Formats: sequence, structure tokens, C-alpha cells
Amino acid sequence: MRRSDRATRGGVGAVVLGLALTAVALTAGWVAGSAFGGHLASGACTDGCAPAAAASGGGDSAIQAITSATAVPTEPAGLPFVSALSIAVIDSSCGALLYGRAEHLTLPPASLTKLMTAAVAIELADTSTLITAHVDGQKLYDDTGSTIMGLKPGMQLSLLDLLYGLLLPSGNDAAIAIAEGVGGSQDKFVEMMNDKAASLALNDTHFTNPHGLYDNKLYSSAYDMAILASYVMQNPTLREIVSTLSWQPKWDGPPVWNGNRFLSEYQGADGVKIGYTEQAQQTMVASATRDGRRIVASVMRSQDRYADAERLLDWAFTQPSPCP
Repeated sequence: MRRSDRATRGGVGAVVLGLALTAVALTAGWVAGSAFGGHLASGACTDGCAPAAAASGGGDSAIQAITSATAVPTEPAGLPFVSALSIAVIDSSCGALLYGRAEHLTLPPASLTKLMTAAVAIELADTSTLITAHVDGQKLYDDTGSTIMGLKPGMQLSLLDLLYGLLLPSGNDAAIAIAEGVGGSQDKFVEMMNDKAASLALNDTHFTNPHGLYDNKLYSSAYDMAILASYVMQNPTLREIVSTLSWQPKWDGPPVWNGNRFLSEYQGADGVKIGYTEQAQQTMVASATRDGRRIVASVMRSQDRYADAERLLDWAFTQPSPCP
């Protein structure tokens, strides 16, 4: 059987069979179509199970959510196949949820974490602020396989250049430099990230670092990441950065390039961020604007984030806006 044929589209079978199939799919790292289908019960993963969900990749909390749900809604008519385990699609102008599948399930967000790093940094410091890096990007790459901007200890760059290095090539070295330069230390900056998450009512989210490398206490949800991305897109500077294909920092090095190829492949695409770790698999928050309407689609534990985002945005733009 082909992978794309594994999803069941239509009614849900017997409860025991459905749970067994779901457990198998979760073990494989993904669930698609209405075999999982629709919204999970609100608050299905409590504070006590959220860290465990992140540690296990979300499988345990997904099963708890299914068993605690009173109903399993079917997907909207016309919604295409989407491989991601967790999905949230919002109309950005008012934050209304157009569709969610396990949208509050806590999972590792990978480099989507950097959206909060950028949001906190730009609100605490001017983009012209000069920051001296103490991180060695090459060593970070050698030690962790991180994506990097290419910083060297003692290098001094503006916050603006570091934000481009953070959001285009997804530089973990840029994230560390920003956290230390703006917050004084990574730990203090992470506290600020969590404070900001609380102020935005991102109740499914907890940060432990500014870059998104896997930690079993670092988790978020597709819904929270969609709301965060919509918030980021309200800032003109960040909106410009995430839609830029390349940027030349004021250094002797080469330009930095945006790893998000969705920008050049989808009509109206204007952001936002991609991510990947072995534990998180493919993550993405995609934004597109057509006729003045911005839709944000968030996918986590995806097998093909670009195809998923394209299908969700195509579908969403055919739906009437619930916003005033």
C-alpha cells in the first residue's frame, strides 16, 4: 500500500479499531485525513502531560486526547489530503480558526521557536543595536548539526542583521547571539519568551531555548504557532524579513539566504518559517495574502510541509471569512 493510501477518508470505524489504527499511525510519526480527523477536545493535554507529550513526540497525549474526546468530527467538505499530524488554519485579520486537526496537541516546534525569539528581541531592542557574538557557528554546526548564520566569536553585528540570520537561514548561532545580547543570558531571554507566550495566551507552549533544538520540555502546538506567526506578521520589520529571499549583512561574509522555498513557489506567499529536527519532523507556518486577506496555516509533524501548506491555503482562500 502506498503511504498516501494509509489515510481513511470518511466515517470512523469501531472505536477499538480506530484507536488501534491511530496508535499505529502515531508510532509511524503521522496521522492524516479523518482517521484522526477534526478538533481534539479543548485542553486534552493538561499541564502534567505536556512535557511528556513533547518528550514522546506527542503520541501519548494524542491517545489521551482521542479517548477523552466526546466526538470525532469529520473534516470539512473539500478539504484535501494533508499529511501533518497537527494542523491549524486561521484568518489572520481576526485570528479566527478556519480549521484545526489536533491543533492543541503539544509537539516539538523545532525552528518555529525562532518566531518568538524574533518577536521578543524586536520589542526589547532597537534594530540598530550592535551585538557582539560569543558563539562559534562552525563549532555549533559540528557539535549539533545546527543550521547557522556563520557567526564567529567577537563578531559584531546589528540586531537587524542577526534577525535576518535568524529567520532566513534559521541560524541557531544568531538565536544564541540575540538571546545573550538582548537578554543578558540565554536563560533570562527564555524567561522573556515564556512571559510573552503567556501574554499572547499561547497556553500550549513552553520554551527552553531560543533556537528550537530538541528538548523534552520545549513544546508548542500548531494553533499557538499560527497565532504567534500572525502576531509576528503585524510587525512591519519582521514581516519584511520573513518575506525576503536574501540579505547581505554588514560583514565580510556572503549573503544569507532564505531556506523557505514556499515564498517563490506559492501565489501570494509572504512568510513565515520552516523547521526540522529528527524528533519534530517537518514543521512550518505559512502565510499568504490574496486580495487583502491573509491566511496563516501551521503544520506540525508533517511528511511534506510545502504540499500540506499549499493545499490548506488553497482550501482556506475558498472559504468565506468569519472576520468582521
